[in-house]
Order: sequence, then C-alpha cells, then structure tokens
Amino acid sequence: MHLTTALLSFVGLLTTAFAAYNPSSSSNIAVYWGQNSYGQSTGSFVQQRLSYYCANSQLTVIPLAFLITISNPTLNFANAGNNCTAISGSSLFYCSQLEADITTCQKTYGKTILLSIGGATYSEGGFSSSSAAVTAANNIWAIFGPTTSGSTVPRPFGTAVIDGFDFDFESTVSNMPSFANQLRTLMNSAGGKTYYLSAAPQCPYPDAADGPMLGGAVSFDFIWVQFYNNYCGLNSFTVGSSTQNNFNFATWDNWAKTTSLNKNVKVFLGIPANTGAAGSGYESGSTLASIIAYSKSFSSFGGVMMWDMSQLWANSGFLSAVASDLGAPAATTVATTLQTVTKTSTSAAATGTAVPQWGQCGGEGYTGSTVCAAPYTCVYGGVWWSSCQ
Repeated sequence: MHLTTALLSFVGLLTTAFAAYNPSSSSNIAVYWGQNSYGQSTGSFVQQRLSYYCANSQLTVIPLAFLITISNPTLNFANAGNNCTAISGSSLFYCSQLEADITTCQKTYGKTILLSIGGATYSEGGFSSSSAAVTAANNIWAIFGPTTSGSTVPRPFGTAVIDGFDFDFESTVSNMPSFANQLRTLMNSAGGKTYYLSAAPQCPYPDAADGPMLGGAVSFDFIWVQFYNNYCGLNSFTVGSSTQNNFNFATWDNWAKTTSLNKNVKVFLGIPANTGAAGSGYESGSTLASIIAYSKSFSSFGGVMMWDMSQLWANSGFLSAVASDLGAPAATTVATTLQTVTKTSTSAAATGTAVPQWGQCGGEGYTGSTVCAAPYTCVYGGVWWSSCQ
C-alpha cells in the first residue's frame, strides 16, 4: 500500500470513529429521520434519502421514524416509503434504497442507525401480557436484527441490520418492560457489534408513557428527553440563574444517577429543529447556547436530540450552531441546582407538601411543588396545566 493511500485510509477510519455515537462524549447529535415533518413534497427542503444526511459529519445518531405498529409490524417513512414495495403476506414493505443507505451510513459514515418504535399515531397500547410482549420482541428482532439462515420473516431492510431500537410512545403502554428487556437480551446475545436501546420521554417526570420502563426496569444506553411542548421545556429556562423552577434537566440527571437501571445512561437535551417543528419550545441563539451550557454541566449529559431532519435542513445554520454550542465550555451551576432538586424532593416528602390527586403539579408559570403524593404521578395536561393522577 502506498503511503498516501494508507494515510487516507487512516483519516477515513478516524472520521468514521468520531461520527458514531460515543458514550464518553457530551457532543453527540441525534436527529430523527423519516417523517418529512417540514411538509414539502418538492424542492430543496423535501425529505431526502437517508444517505444524503449521513454524509454530514456533525450527526452522530439517526433514529428512523417510525415503526407505527408492533404486533402486526407496519412502517411509516412518509415520502421515503414511495421508494419501497409491499411484501406479500405482511403489512411491511421492502426498501432497497434503505437497505443500501443503512449500510452506507454505518460503514462509510460511521453513523448509529436506530429504529424508532411508536410515534404519535401508535395506538396498540402495548401488549396484553408479558408473554405476548416477549413473542413480539422475538418477531421484531427477526425482522430487523441479523439475518438467520432459513428464516422466512419479511425483511424491510434486506440484509442491513440496525444498531438498536428507540421507544417514542406518547400514551400509556402495557407490558413494555418485557418487550424492551427481551430485545436487550437478544441484542446482548447477538455479538458482532454493540447494540443500543433508547427512549424519548417527555420532560414532566416521571414520564406517563415510558415510566414503567424508566423506573429501573429496563437498561437504557441513552434517552433523549423532549424538552418542548411542556411546562418544563426550553421556554421555561431562566438564563443566568443557578437554579431552575420548571426546566428540569436536573431532575433527569438525578434519575440517571439514582433510578436508572444503567447508572451510566446518557441524557440528551431534546429540542425542536425549527420554529414549527414540534409545537412550542423552539429556542436558538444565545438562549439555546445558555441552555446547552447549563445542561452540559451535568455528568449524565450526552448531547442534543432534534426533531426532525427535514425541519433541520430547512433551518439554515442551526445544526452548525448547535454543534458549536456543544463544543463550548459547560456552565458551573450544577452543584447548586442538584442540591435544589434533592432538597425539594426530600422536603416535599418530609413536610407533607406533596401534591394530592388531581392537584396542579406543573404548567407555564407554575412555581409550586412538582412532587405528587404516592402513588400519583405528574401528568401533562397542556402548556398551562399538569396534575397528579
């Protein structure tokens, strides 16, 4: 091999290594692809094929959105589905373009590619029993995991194998820990590479949909908390303050260290990628830089998640700005904030100030207790109101 060729190969390996998810980094960037939420059917801002985005060196993880049903598996990738063909005998389609792109994204660009399960239209409600959840997990793994000789299951991605699964449930689901744990067991026994599990809870803690999984029942590698469309989102952050009343990254950091089954789990700051990307909560400029610096001061911080790719590409300069913010120094307010979270939780339990059933526990401008009396949890009811249920 010539020296020049060797050097180029080495540089290529470095690019690949730094592009993949790095659990020791606080600068990972994850962006959902698949839903074309910017809504263009033509032009430069219409959702492009997956490999187009993978070529960007600033992206680390790309969850494919979504597998919208589990028991009878169905995919929805918006306009990307137009390049797929139905698989007879199933509700799935085969996507030759995605088969090629997933492999290119992983091997050429070093991206971590997940399949996100759920989404706003998911309505199955989980599973009727733990055994049904395990059976479903085995089927999903057979469809999207490594190929098995002699298997006749449909393979939407052909021989391509994803790097793990993401859970994005917007309503309560039953027996989901059994489903997630079976996937974890199958991934751990597969060998050959590292597989990941992630979840996308909303910021009110504990999350109403993912609560049972996040309550110490499932080992997640990282979660990206949706800090938008909620009273605890980006728009409630107080710039320059060492303590935060509603913006609750500190609460999720505390979850990572005390409740999470995996104490090394990373927490991502979930943000909208554009003004109309996810309802309310979009921030940019110096405000977003302050939020990222504050969040980065927590040891569990793993990076930023954005919704979604089409919105991001229509928001010129935003990705580079976020990458730059992630490279800036962290704020130094974590100790004060973490003490505040701990004291608030302790005093609420000790002094009887926990909120009773149906009482308000959150909302825009709300400054009261956010801790519900057992066994109730704080459930999001709108921008102005969350209550203990």
